[in-house]
Amino acid sequence: AGVALSPGSPAAALRAGGGLVPEDPKRQGLVLGRSGQENVVLPILDQVARWSWLQSGAARARVEAAFARLKVRVPDLAAPAVGLSGGNQQKLVLARWVAADCRLLILDEPTRGVDVGAKAEIHALVRELAQAGTAVLLITSELPELLSLSTRFLVLREGRLAGELPAGADQAALMRLMAGVG
Repeated sequence: AGVALSPGSPAAALRAGGGLVPEDPKRQGLVLGRSGQENVVLPILDQVARWSWLQSGAARARVEAAFARLKVRVPDLAAPAVGLSGGNQQKLVLARWVAADCRLLILDEPTRGVDVGAKAEIHALVRELAQAGTAVLLITSELPELLSLSTRFLVLREGRLAGELPAGADQAALMRLMAGVG
């Protein structure tokens, strides 16, 4: 029972429960001059505002829960996103979709530019979300990340589905499919 979405409609994707962690969170995923709290509540304003006024208690509770779940380290919720480390900025974008309780999460290079600790925390969150029933579409150029987090592999080449492999597929089989060999 899928939901048809019109291409290019972010509002429809949000209403359908979709979320996106873009490849470049600084340029595409955050409002750097705004606080962590403001960045997180963007897709859930309808849930934490009344008559166009932000209900600070409701917003704060959702943000604190998401920050705790992702181990986002900020001096306080009002701290601007621009002053956070790359790993915390990435986790801030993820916190947005955790707070929104999305049903489909598209992750485009979710660990690019983050330290080893943040990478492990992001991997743990991806596993947790998938186990809880969130559909996760992982786009990554890191083969070990792909192999450890995926339950199914769909390989696209030149805009078309080149093939599919089940969980547990080995690296060689995946590489052959990616290269169009065999």
